[in-house]
Amino acid sequence: MRYGVTAWTALPLVLLAAVPAAAQEQQPAPLPASTQPGPAETAPLAAGDQELAFTADRVEYDSNAEVVTAVGKVRVNRQGTFVAADQVRWDRRSGEVIATGNVVVVQPQGDRLISERVVLDDALRDATIDNLLVVLESGGRLAADRATRVGDITTLDNAVYSPCRIDNEAGCPRRPSWRILAARVRYDQKAERIRFERGRFELFGITLPLLPVFSLGTGNGGQGYSGFLLPELRYSRRLGAELSLPYQLKFAPNRDLTVTPHLYTSVAPGVEGRYRELNRLGAFSLGAFVTYGDRTSYDDSRSDKGVRAYFEGNGKFQFSPLWSLTGQLRAATDKSVARFYDINRDDRYRNFLDLERIDLDSYVSIAGWAFQGVRQNDIQRRIPFALPAIDARIRLADPILGGRVELQANSLAVFRREGQDSQRAFAGARWDLRKLTTFGQELLFTGYARGDIYHSAQNELTSAAIYRGEKGWRGRGIAAAAAEVRWPFAGQLLGGVQRLTPRAQIVVTPPTANISLPNEDSRAVDLEDSNLFALNRFPGYDRWEDGSRLTYGVDWNLDRPGWAVSSNIGQSYRFNRDAQIFPNGTGLTDRWSDFVGRTRVKVGRFVDLTHRFRLDKDNFAVRRNELDLTVGTTETYARIDYLRLNRNVDQKVEDLRDKEELRLAGRWKFHRFWSVFGATVLDLTNGDEDPLNISDGINSVRHRLSLDYEDDCLSFGISWRRDYERLGDRAEGSTFSFRLSLKGLSR
Repeated sequence: MRYGVTAWTALPLVLLAAVPAAAQEQQPAPLPASTQPGPAETAPLAAGDQELAFTADRVEYDSNAEVVTAVGKVRVNRQGTFVAADQVRWDRRSGEVIATGNVVVVQPQGDRLISERVVLDDALRDATIDNLLVVLESGGRLAADRATRVGDITTLDNAVYSPCRIDNEAGCPRRPSWRILAARVRYDQKAERIRFERGRFELFGITLPLLPVFSLGTGNGGQGYSGFLLPELRYSRRLGAELSLPYQLKFAPNRDLTVTPHLYTSVAPGVEGRYRELNRLGAFSLGAFVTYGDRTSYDDSRSDKGVRAYFEGNGKFQFSPLWSLTGQLRAATDKSVARFYDINRDDRYRNFLDLERIDLDSYVSIAGWAFQGVRQNDIQRRIPFALPAIDARIRLADPILGGRVELQANSLAVFRREGQDSQRAFAGARWDLRKLTTFGQELLFTGYARGDIYHSAQNELTSAAIYRGEKGWRGRGIAAAAAEVRWPFAGQLLGGVQRLTPRAQIVVTPPTANISLPNEDSRAVDLEDSNLFALNRFPGYDRWEDGSRLTYGVDWNLDRPGWAVSSNIGQSYRFNRDAQIFPNGTGLTDRWSDFVGRTRVKVGRFVDLTHRFRLDKDNFAVRRNELDLTVGTTETYARIDYLRLNRNVDQKVEDLRDKEELRLAGRWKFHRFWSVFGATVLDLTNGDEDPLNISDGINSVRHRLSLDYEDDCLSFGISWRRDYERLGDRAEGSTFSFRLSLKGLSR
């Protein structure tokens, strides 16, 4: 609520200037009466900082009473502040200025002051206002029977505040969802702070008491202010009833600290803190949760009580247009603290620092990675950390033989406190050329060469033999050449345009060392539609798909008004029989690969269906069946996600376990402001997919149900969540939460 009454400061000068201007334009002698009509418009007054534009339908001057009156569409614009009124009357003797009739003041910040009558003193700085309405730039509204302004302080009597609209779409008055009523309100425009005295809080017509003195902010907070945030209520089987009451300390517009005590009925209380800062280099955030309790939630057979804590931080600093530093920190004193206290549900924590240099033709990354495992069977001393991880690439400006050349250098060192250590470095070059023939074929040519050097130790500590490699120093040279042709055909079909694109690729590469080298980043290999035509279908760099092969497939698209279909399918053939680097079940073990494909159907914005599959080359058994279906709008929708991996992977390959899972979710907006949301996750894995699984094939993982309300000024929801995962011998059980968010309510 920024009143902007300072815009009236120079108004008397304008009115005085209007009188001689009128006299100069009117040729007849002055009228004998005490009223002199002026022109419909006056020129702007130019006087440095006092410059303003002023217009009115007419100006009247009563010389006997020394009263100047501007009448009819009075408009004043000074230094970005706009003032409008039907009439402005200035009494030169008393120094009183009265603006009446549809008075509107618009501040440069966007706030609007609306009244029917404003009385100003002779300095036109302080004011008394009747029936005031202030529309804040943030959307909030203040109304009062009477208000007085002295300097930057405005005092309102019998006032009400609400961020909600006070009329509906038809322009009829309506009661806002929530509002604050107070006998007296003190508004500090400079500090952007509203203080309520003897206030009451009204929610959907229900009146609730407030503190005798209550305050809130109306904007960005100026130099910053502190205060309580809205509390949160929850109930869970593990924690009992929970009350969280956050308090924010605002040190400056770019720095704050939020401290949140958590009170539980079943366990000891905890405290959470988060510090945030935005400076000239970038932004970062640091958070922590600390409590006291049993640190051995995975093992109830013994007790190890003590301090339990979870820490996290993230940030990015931009040192120059090219150089930046990105980091993330996450750590916990024990495996179950974050899940037990509903902080997060992750099964591992990643920590990294990454220094990057990026321009149009080069990229450099120097990073370090560390991990903490929080699954029940994770052994921390066997989990690796990578330091350093260096990757550098440069694209040559000048083409070679018409193609684009990219050079790459990479280095990685992996260490474990107990387990295999390995180091890797390589340098390589890639050449790509794209051509279009006169018949419309697209030709892609690729050449690739790389030299690797490896060192590893304590290889025998890696349980899977296909990952460990041979200890000591090892080297490898990689070379590959590839050619791909795509021949699109386009035509009319079913009132739309279809495109049929057969494509074929041949890759030639000599035998390459693989099993003798350690494998740290190429373990989760699986044939999919996304990597069917890749030069190397292994992820990462530690494994290279050697042996020449032919890959072929077809893409088909149909676009019609209102709906579209896209589909592809393909297979590859290997010219040599040596495929021992691929685990059984990946679809790449034999000469002929499995068939893979994807189909997507879109009907406007209402239906979106994506299906991915992999068919066994021998018996057409479905080895991968993945379905993602969304039906509805952004407000009311249903979603189905289904995944079944039936690859018969060797149980020694821990990164490729088979599974079957179904996810269901839906939202129904049954009223303009009301909606209900539900979601469930079902684990359908049984002994057919995973021999180590003892489930009968239907195992609930998580259910969620919520009832939500949201309008233009508040939202609240009641939710229920049930988790079936276990923390040791303890079932997680149900959690009930109540959430209330008042829009436009700053601290």
